[in-house]
Order: sequence, then structure tokens, then C-alpha cells
Amino acid sequence: MTIDWQAEAAKRQDDYLADLTTMLRVPSFRDDSQATADAPLGPGPKQALTTFLAIAKRDGFKTKNIDNLVGYAEYGEGDETLAVLAHVDEMPAGNGWDTDPFEPTIKAGKLYARGASDDKGPGMAAYYGLKMVKELGLKLNKKIRFIVGTDEESNWTGMKRYFEVEPAPTLGFSPDAEFPLINGEKGNVSLQVHFGATDTGAVSLISFDSGLRENMVPREAEAIIANADVDQVTADFKTFLADQPVTGTVTNDAQGLKLAIVGKAAHGMEPRNGINAGTYLATFLNNYAFAGDAQAFLNFIATKLHKDSRVNQLGLAFTDEVMGDLTMNVGLLHFDHQQGGDLTLNFRYPKGIEPADLTNGVTAQLPAGATVSQDDFMVPHYVDPEDPIVKDLMDVYRRQTGDSASQPEIVGGGTYGRMMKRGVAFGALFPHTEDTMHQANEFQPVADLMAAMAIYGESIAVLATDH
Repeated sequence: MTIDWQAEAAKRQDDYLADLTTMLRVPSFRDDSQATADAPLGPGPKQALTTFLAIAKRDGFKTKNIDNLVGYAEYGEGDETLAVLAHVDEMPAGNGWDTDPFEPTIKAGKLYARGASDDKGPGMAAYYGLKMVKELGLKLNKKIRFIVGTDEESNWTGMKRYFEVEPAPTLGFSPDAEFPLINGEKGNVSLQVHFGATDTGAVSLISFDSGLRENMVPREAEAIIANADVDQVTADFKTFLADQPVTGTVTNDAQGLKLAIVGKAAHGMEPRNGINAGTYLATFLNNYAFAGDAQAFLNFIATKLHKDSRVNQLGLAFTDEVMGDLTMNVGLLHFDHQQGGDLTLNFRYPKGIEPADLTNGVTAQLPAGATVSQDDFMVPHYVDPEDPIVKDLMDVYRRQTGDSASQPEIVGGGTYGRMMKRGVAFGALFPHTEDTMHQANEFQPVADLMAAMAIYGESIAVLATDH
């Protein structure tokens, strides 16, 4: 049976876009402040999960909701299980959008919305790939589970729960990265650096805030300072901004002088793609007569972290010839003159270095009185390029795109693919398309999403009848 997968995808474009629009209209970033027993990650993730499962049930799949944390749609039978692992949560929208981030808008063939690229657009394309396989009545020899998590952008609580209570899949892929295929992912760990609250200088740091998530380059930063020479700081700030790739404002505040900077958000796996507003603002403020912990907070950022994603200033630069550079994203920056300061440094590390090495290295560079703590971590993940899952998926990609030159890649991003020994990340960002994940004005071309749907359909058919 010869199947024109691209033609089959085209037949379903209107239905796909309608279902995707439904999903994209749900603001589904994790919000612990609104968590309840029934919605443990907040109302948005729960709503996105139940919305997806309702779509899958409508389409005739067996579905299961596990504690409003994770769920799946199941099709077929077999002793082995092929898993497709997607996520229905997303990053907070943040500012800087030209359209409503939760009202999907198509302009010039591009679909704009939070989650259009990461991961609702690709996830629903993969779901429609499975739906095509079901509707075509293909004979399979594996059970297929399309599993959706609800906090991939934070702690993976949902997907971890799935693997605690359900059998591990035999093999699978996550449609949550880029084509052609990701067969290796760096390790992932965050360190928190803690500062006290002493602030005895001629100028006082009342507050400093920047960042929405540890795995996102902060677009915005804001600080309030007191006892400063307003005219001098304003003039200095204007001069500083003229020479830097950021914009900013100075305004009067009831507590003092408020300085704000706007940079560029980006995915934390490659901080060089963004412009960290927080570290730029700290670098500017480090020129003034702060003292105590406030000064230590600003100086550590300015001298050890600013514009140094390869951690040279911390003495931790490291490269593996297969997995590439160790990288660091300064994702969260906060100081309060009553409670002290905290920084969250998110590291993507290759094989050959361990989280303990990072903790020890950062500790060695800390100013007096500062401390560091470490979160849970994920170890590097690697699937041999000769594994049949890699070969089969690459064959499908090459067959449908005509791209015979591209090779499997290793990245700093972390996907659910690493939850499986034979798990990879597969699409849906094509090499020719701009990466806007975690940014304002996130988009994915509709044509790319339809091409991905066709690739996913054939890939599921191949993997569920082979190996």
C-alpha cells in the first residue's frame, strides 16, 4: 500500500488548525500559586491536558488521565510500545508581543501564539500523524501511546509520574525540538546562589527583578535604587544604553529611582540567542557606591556572569568533542533589601563533567557570605546513530524533504525523549525556520507544521511495524 503522506496531511489541515487553535487558546504555563489538589500544577496545565484528552476521545482513542498531571491516547496492540511524548504546558507569554499570545493569528503563512512552536503546534502535528495512521487502518505490531505532560518547561512532574505508574515504552520520540533529529541531549542542572540583605552603601539597592523561568533568557529587568544622584544616574544610563544592544527607561518611584532594561528573550539552552536584560542592568549598576550584600550581588553578576554563557569567568569552561560546550543561562535574578538576593543559573552540560563540579566551581568564585544550592539534575542522554530508531526516522525525514545532507544532532535542550533509553527528539523546527521558542511573537509556519504532520504519520507507521 503506497501512501502519499503529504496529501493525507493536506486533507486534514482545516481540522488540525481548528484543534490546534483550541489548544493554543488555553494559557497553560505552570502556576504553583493557583495549585489545588485537583489541579496540582495550576488550572492552565490541567485545562490543556483535559482539552487534549477530549479531542483524542472524540477521535476514538482510548484515553487516560493520571492525576491531572499527565495523560495518554492509546491505539493498537502489541507486546512492545511505541511512545510519542509531547507537552501541553508552555512558557509564560511575557511582554513584547505584536498579537494576543493566546489568540492564534496567521500572518504571511506563519501561525503566531504562545505554544505554536513549543510544543502545541508540533505536538498536535504528531497527534494528527497518529490519527492518520488510525484512519488509514494500517496494520501495526506495536501498541502506540501518545503521552502528554503538563510541566515540561519546569520540573517534569507529570512525565515522571507516568514512568512511575505505567510500563516504560520500548522506544519513541518527542516532537519537541528540531529536524532532522536529536540523538543526544546535554545534562541539565540549575544552581541557586544566595546573598544576604546587607546594603550599607551611599546608594541603596531597594529591589532588583529579572527573569520569568530559569530556562529562558530574561527579556526585561527592573531595579529601584535610593539615595542616588538622579541627574547623574540618568545621564550615565543614557550613555550606557547608547553603546549596548538594549533599551531602557529611568522613572521616579515612591521608593527611589526606577531603572528598566529590555533585551531579548530566548531559550536557555543557547543563551547567545538572547540578550539578558538582567545582567546588563547589574553591569550598569555595578558602577555605583553600593556596599555589603547588595554590592556583592551586583558585582558577581557583572564580573562573573555577564555575557559569559561559556562560563570562562567562573573557571568552568568545558567542551566535549561529541556533545559540545558547557553553557550557562542566568535565568532568574532577584534582590530585596529586606530579604536578600538569589540567582538561578541553568547549566546544560556535556558528558565529562558532573553537577558536583559545577557546584564546587561556582562556590569557589562566590563572594564572602554567599552560598550555593543545587536542584535535581538530568544526566546527558545519547542514542547511537546506528540504532534503528535513528536510521528509520532519518530515512523518513530524508525521503519526504529531499534533504540528504543533514545529520543527527546533539543539543543543549532537554526533551522527554531522554526519558526512554531508545528515545530521541524529532522535529518540528525545520533547519530553514527561525527558532522563536520562549520568545515574544513565537511562531511556526503553517506549511512547516503540515510537512511535520506528514513526516510524523509515516514515522509512526514505520516504527510501529518494524524493529
